[in-house]
Formats: sequence, C-alpha cells, structure tokens
Amino acid sequence: MTAEPGGPLTVLGIETSCDETAAAVVRRGSGGAPEILAEALLSQIADHRPYEGVVPEIAARAHIDHLDGLIGRAMASAGLDFCDLDGVAATAGPGLIGGVMIGATMGKAIAAAAGKPFLAVNHLEGHALSACMTGQAAFPFLLLLVSGGHCQLLLVRGVGRYRLLGTTVDDAVGEAFDKVARLLGLGYPGGPAVEAAAERASDPDRFDLPRPMRGRPGCDFSFSGLKTAVLHRLHALDTPPDPHDGADMAAAFQEAVADVLTERTGNGLAMAREREPGLRRLVVAGGVAANRRLRRALEDLCAREGLDLSVPPQRYCTDNAAMIAWAGAERLALGLTSPLDFAPRPRWPLDSLEDAARTPSDGRAA
Repeated sequence: MTAEPGGPLTVLGIETSCDETAAAVVRRGSGGAPEILAEALLSQIADHRPYEGVVPEIAARAHIDHLDGLIGRAMASAGLDFCDLDGVAATAGPGLIGGVMIGATMGKAIAAAAGKPFLAVNHLEGHALSACMTGQAAFPFLLLLVSGGHCQLLLVRGVGRYRLLGTTVDDAVGEAFDKVARLLGLGYPGGPAVEAAAERASDPDRFDLPRPMRGRPGCDFSFSGLKTAVLHRLHALDTPPDPHDGADMAAAFQEAVADVLTERTGNGLAMAREREPGLRRLVVAGGVAANRRLRRALEDLCAREGLDLSVPPQRYCTDNAAMIAWAGAERLALGLTSPLDFAPRPRWPLDSLEDAARTPSDGRAA
C-alpha cells in the first residue's frame, strides 16, 4: 500500500553504526510534524569498558544478538505490524562496517518482506536532522557535529543539502576526550569522566595547553597535538600524577577544547553567512554536545553573533534510531528511496548527498 502524497509517513529506523544497537518507529505528520511512537536501545558501554574503547568485533556480535529483539520490542510498543509501515530506514554508513552491514541487511530484509521502500540513511544526516525531529530548528542552520568519530561544521540548507565547511584533520573531539581520559586513568567513556574530573579541579589554570588551529583561516580542527601536549605535561611533573593533578589537567584540556571549538565555529559561521546571509541558528549535535563547558562557550558565541542555539536532548545527541527513522521519513516524503542493492559504506561524506537529493530513485521492493 502506497502512502498518500503529503500524508503521514510511519518509518521504522535501525541504528548499528557503532556501539549502540537501536530501533525506533517515528511518524512524520501530514504537516511535517514529528511523533516518536516507540524506541528500543541497547547500550554496549559495559562490554567495551574493559578495553577503554569500542572493539568492532564485540560491537558486531552484540548487534547480531540483540537487533531482532529490539525491533520486535519497538514495533510492539508502537502497536504496529510491518505492513503498517510506509518505509524502513537503516544506517548504511559511515561507521564500523561490520555493524553497518548488519543493520542495513536487516532493514533491507524487512523492507523486501513487507513490500515497503528501503531508505539507506547516512548516519551523519540523522544527527544533522535531529534538531528538526525535536522541533528545535528550521532550515537553514549551521551544524557543529561533535562526537567520538566526527568533528565537522556544516551548512544545512535542507534534507540532502549539506555543505561541509570544516572537519578535523586528525582525531575527532570525542576520541580526544577518550584518549585523555585514558592518560589520566579516568575510565571509559572519556567525555563524562573528563567533565566530572574537571569539576573537581582546584586550579584549572595550572596547565597551559595549546589551542590547535586557533587563529588560522577556515574552520578545520585538530586535536592530536592537544592530546600529545597533555601527555608531555604529565611527564614533566616531578612526581606521578595524583587525583588533584588529574582534575587540574582535565579542566585545562576541557577549556582548551571549548576555546578551539568556539573559535572555529565562529569562523564557520562567517563562511556560512557568505552563502546564507540570513542564517540565525547554530545546532550542536553528537555526544560531546552534552559537555556543559562547551555549551556555555557556544551560548556566549551565539549571544555575540545574534544566533539561536539548539541542542537536541541528550538521548538524541548520542547515536539513536529515532533520528535514523526521522531522516528516512524526511527522505521518503521527497521520494528519495534507496535500491535494495545499496552497498553499506564505512565512509560516506555528508555533502556527497547533494546530488542524490536531486535524483529520486525507486527503492520499493518488488
């Protein structure tokens, strides 16, 4: 059964790009209003904590073991059968390719069995549209995407219309938080651990750390040198670092990250306004968006620049299936479906979707 043009669209979303296994059912109302009908998520943090980082093989096995159950739970919670859906969306990249393949294959199988369109969703597009899903943003806006695997500034003009303005030349900011947490013995995941330690600092100005890329043209990022500077400062201490040293270093690192992200975002704003002079909103998404020091710094930037700041609720900043379902529903509303032979991709630049957005394809299962 084909959905009426402009009518409500109900989409199942599947997310398996890293260490979260998730399913969600989202409805896009006839006027474009979002409604999240059901969500089911399994966090794998406990499985990866002993290794202080995500182990791809462990993540893939967890997706295999739990994805079908999570999909069943989400569908039951929504009170729907697969035949009631208008489409099936799954993350098809970028991400850990084993996990991406598992989720995309499951999505294709459900779409084929139910005779519904399949929607191969770019994981970054899910993040980009998460503020729209929660009713906090309208196009156009500047997006700062900060997570364990990504650090980018993008001009978002609409669904499938993204222009990359800046990206990291080495580590993503979330990865840098994890590595510094490991150096300080704070545990995994690093972002919350570093923030908690920074709040215990007695002298947050004690360690002078560099601000990589600050003052340079453009809005690219670099965090590898900052991580190395932390290592060198720790080695320069007369005695092995104690908890007080760790707290002061965490505060210094967090302050350096906030300074860099804010300065580069200011450059990105100027670049975005050259293309969209009326741009008035900054959206921050990704797990690092939870950091309170970063939020305060960005709030100050927005106040100076006359911007509105939108940050989705924390559950939709981290990896989740609702944002994948919503991105799928937005694409389905434009007729942008995917063929069942779509190949999952470990790398998939978000700005490469621009051309695809102009060429709807018929992805309905035979």
